[in-house]
Amino acid sequence: MRWRFGVSTVVAGSALLSVRPALAQADPQSPITNPSLSITVTATRLDEARSSIQPSLGATTYAFTPRTIDNVPLGENTPLNQVLLRAPGVVQDSFGQIHVRGDMGNVQYRLDGVQLPEGLSLFNNVLATRYAARMSLLTGALPAQYGLQTAGVVDITLKSGTTDPSAEFSITGGSRNYAQPAFSYGGRSGKIDYFAAGQYIHNGLGIDNPTSSFTPIHDDTDQWYGLTKVTGIVDENTRLSFIAGGASSNFQIPNSPFVAPNFTVNGVNSWNSSILDQRQWEQTYFAVASLQKSYENLNFQLSAFTRYSSLLYQPDAFGDLLYNGIAPRTKRTSFSTGVQGDGSWKVTNAHTLRGGFLVQRERATSFTQGNTLPLVPEPDDPDGGFVASGNPVGFTDGSDLTGWTYGLYMQDEWRIAPTVTVNFGARFDAINGATQENQLSPRVNVVWQPSSTFTARIGYARYFTPPPLLQISAGSIAALAGTVAFPEVTTSDPVRAERADYFDAGVTATPLPGLTLGLGAYYKIAQNSLDFGQFGAPVTRTSFNYANVIIKGVEFTASYDEGPWSVYFNGAFGNSMGKNINSAQFSFGADELAYIANNYITLDHTQGWTFSTGAAYTFNADREWATKVSTDILFGSGLRTTVVTPNDLSLPNYAVVNASLVQKIPIGLGKGTQLRFDVINLFDNQYQIRNGLGIGVGASQFGQRQTFLLTLAQKF
Repeated sequence: MRWRFGVSTVVAGSALLSVRPALAQADPQSPITNPSLSITVTATRLDEARSSIQPSLGATTYAFTPRTIDNVPLGENTPLNQVLLRAPGVVQDSFGQIHVRGDMGNVQYRLDGVQLPEGLSLFNNVLATRYAARMSLLTGALPAQYGLQTAGVVDITLKSGTTDPSAEFSITGGSRNYAQPAFSYGGRSGKIDYFAAGQYIHNGLGIDNPTSSFTPIHDDTDQWYGLTKVTGIVDENTRLSFIAGGASSNFQIPNSPFVAPNFTVNGVNSWNSSILDQRQWEQTYFAVASLQKSYENLNFQLSAFTRYSSLLYQPDAFGDLLYNGIAPRTKRTSFSTGVQGDGSWKVTNAHTLRGGFLVQRERATSFTQGNTLPLVPEPDDPDGGFVASGNPVGFTDGSDLTGWTYGLYMQDEWRIAPTVTVNFGARFDAINGATQENQLSPRVNVVWQPSSTFTARIGYARYFTPPPLLQISAGSIAALAGTVAFPEVTTSDPVRAERADYFDAGVTATPLPGLTLGLGAYYKIAQNSLDFGQFGAPVTRTSFNYANVIIKGVEFTASYDEGPWSVYFNGAFGNSMGKNINSAQFSFGADELAYIANNYITLDHTQGWTFSTGAAYTFNADREWATKVSTDILFGSGLRTTVVTPNDLSLPNYAVVNASLVQKIPIGLGKGTQLRFDVINLFDNQYQIRNGLGIGVGASQFGQRQTFLLTLAQKF
């Protein structure tokens, strides 16, 4: 008996197979006679149904496919933030941080549609690029299902045993003591699909070099990453999945040579700054359990999630006192648990309703114990001045906070004409932690698609972004009274939630097969705009608010991906202006606060012009000896620094050229062997990311110098 198949539409982006018998010999590729194929069809359909629950309609979307990721230097071995730098409007900062469309942080990460809570990691990426089957960066006026962190949403669809049914091992080595073994393994047993991946990284490039030297001093790092995903198909409409992963990293804090101490400690006032031994440990672990159900015109996914992260700074007990006047051993932790639900109902061909909720509880702790130098009366000073004593005193400080976050949304995708779709709705968010705040946020997007080759969009979104739960309290400031670490300004108003109005418009065209062009513009008006900086000795972040911020910019993107060629170009110009710091004022000097209170300044993370471009060509693409050569360039006009007034000047612009060569080697082992050669910063350009001056900038950092890396990968 032979079976014939037809496709009947159920909801946007998904389809069900209809089956009827015919008199013929059984087809071995039929889902009925081949259970493995049937499971694959069900898994694919459920993937499409999940995508229909949380569409990106109206948002600006930049997609990374496995092919585009492989064109980036190091391919899937490259850190996730380096991949994102190849998207329009993404700016490089120190410590591996990125800024999307002029925002400081405020980036959300989702795994298979589930939002991960924010953690405390500063230097490591937590997620590895090799986990992604596909990935997108969503920006602009986001639909209502996206809340809280909204400058950019990194939406990652994880690999599975269905998409990657194989084992792969690789080893990367090269300059700067670089070593990176990695593995991935995926498969399926009956209705159970499984995938696991992990990697270890060791090199001498843990944190950005504070000097322009070719080799940083005291900058080793060891990092471990791992992820497991298990999925079980209960029936043709139901799926259970479990994701667990984590990252653990330790970093040496790099040193600057020939720097004289700022203080005298126990009679010592000279020191070799090259031998300072400051270190930082970061750990993050997360888990997500999801139930997905698809029935006729209804789809929903219910997920429970948890995340634990910790950050530990260990000072150089004597050196930190000499240079900073304080040597704090600081540990911060964050433990979050929550539930997220999302669903869609295709009411008619013209209307699809979507709604969902999020409830999250977070407990954040901080404990600091260390030494600092007290202030003592200056001898023979008639004005009663004070100087630092050379005899340190101990101090302790700590906090334990619990906060709740709530979110609820509803929206309607309404096709008002064959070529026009309106997606409108609202979400309500509330927080109860260091502050108690809430907001109702309307969202609307209009998309016009007169043909399959042209799309125009315009949208508006009201945003509500909660501040980090862990904040510096008045008690923490008081613990340092009478010491050199006591701030000039003691005011510490609580950091509040950011509220913003966001306007976005753009067009996308595909005039030729493989060629995509895009142009977009955005304008954001924010109150209590969230920012953060590095203040004091510990390498951690302190949040604060600007009372008023205006962010605006334009972006252009072009890509051609056809045959052996893969070419892209992204360009962006943006500007961010802020006025009046109205929280955590203790982090700033009195003169800075007074100037910013009455004047708009350019925000320190603003980079006017940002470009990324690259090209790849594959020789003998259909043969076993395929060879791919690629190159890309990252250009930035420079972040801000202070010369006369806060953030009044840009640092010098820079351009970094990278190159890669990938060669398949048909040695007959397993499913394929590949050799890869990458050069980072091909022409060894010396460029400075930060110079230690500017609002919220604590130290100087330079970009990575020329690095050669070789990777051998084997697939089974």
